[in-house]
Amino acid sequence: MDFDLVLQGTVVLPDRILEEGYVAARGGKIAEIGFGAPPAARERHLLGKALIMPGAIDAQVHSLSQKDQEDFIWSTRSAAAGGVTTIVDMPYDEGNLVCSAAAVKRKIDHAGPQARVDFALYGTVDPEEGPARIGEMVEAGVAAFKFSTFGTDPKRFPRIPPALLDACFAAIAPTGLTAGVHNEDDEAVRSYMEQVKASGITDWRAHGLSRPAITELLAMHTIFETGANTGCPSHVVHCSLGRGYDIARAYRRDGFAATVECCIHYLTLDEENDVKRLGGKAKINPPLRPRAEVEKLWRKVADGDVWLVSTDHVSWSENRKTNPDMLANASGVPGLEVMVPLFVKGAIERGIPLTWAARLMAENPAKHFRLDHIKGALTPGKDADIAVLEPRDSIYDASASGNNVASWSPYNGIALPWTVAATYLRGEKVAEGGKVLAKPGTGRFVRPPPRHIVAGASA
Repeated sequence: MDFDLVLQGTVVLPDRILEEGYVAARGGKIAEIGFGAPPAARERHLLGKALIMPGAIDAQVHSLSQKDQEDFIWSTRSAAAGGVTTIVDMPYDEGNLVCSAAAVKRKIDHAGPQARVDFALYGTVDPEEGPARIGEMVEAGVAAFKFSTFGTDPKRFPRIPPALLDACFAAIAPTGLTAGVHNEDDEAVRSYMEQVKASGITDWRAHGLSRPAITELLAMHTIFETGANTGCPSHVVHCSLGRGYDIARAYRRDGFAATVECCIHYLTLDEENDVKRLGGKAKINPPLRPRAEVEKLWRKVADGDVWLVSTDHVSWSENRKTNPDMLANASGVPGLEVMVPLFVKGAIERGIPLTWAARLMAENPAKHFRLDHIKGALTPGKDADIAVLEPRDSIYDASASGNNVASWSPYNGIALPWTVAATYLRGEKVAEGGKVLAKPGTGRFVRPPPRHIVAGASA
């Protein structure tokens, strides 16, 4: 037999959908795609109407934001259960800002023995050091850089002021990698936060009032103009507002590499229903917006203005998300286990082609992080990373699956018409029916090829 694995069903590609299509793998790589009668294989599954999709690449994961809480042992378990075959982990780890080659190596050595799916890494800078170590982090294998226009914590999640941001972008530009930035204007947010505190509002409304739309949009102009000034590809790592995607499109129209990522929570949850209901468990930066804005973001997906869809996954312990004073809670939510079925649900409900799922959660992230030589598509020669979704109704419950370190989720109770039935990493089944089969250490560190690490390399 020529093939190790053949899966037949509805094959979802970035540009088309193959009804009664099949994917064949050999030696851990995609070997063939076709439709009609599937070839023989050592392992062969005829899956009927099931969706066969490229394994998702989650562009934004925080495995180590809370010490002794999640770690890669859990984040990659949630990923495998959710059809995510590669995570890109953020550099803001409690007790270890990933801002040097030594820190990158420490994190690779730490994550490798735990990881159940593949992982890539972001790097960042210590504001006191500036861009001096950007080159060594590129050599160490980071897939992109991350900065913030807002200072959440001076050591763990520092603000990078405009002149330093410009210097960092200028240092990254020759490498061909992308600079991603958290988009909230520090001065504006702090002013609005003071106003909210002075008003005495402490309930669910406080967070949105403390970060109105203008705080995001001011930061986005700073980020994209810095990219334009330096020739560095600039990327906003999350945007909750339709207007933000319009701003990026205008920069692209003018010839600049300017992209925006949409987190699954901005496509699923809203302020007037979910934040009101969940309080601190729905506190995210930037905030969840009104339902009208959620629908606007789906239109941006359909228009092609969204570059990536990610989770911004972080599994805070429950005690950090249940303070009645809304602003006192930690910001962020878990989502790795449920991103793919949530996107599929939302797209189908709105008549948006599922080709966008393959593009925004696999093909584009692979391109973005310069991993498309091995990841992101069901095309011959690339890793046989595959997610299979079956048409089976389920109600999401993060604690019931056993795949999450946190027992809570803002998505608990949502009805999902499609459920992840199996996940394959390099042709090997790592999860089936919600049960994770992969042992720690199955996942590998993945990085851009050396061709990007030369002066003048193109994005």
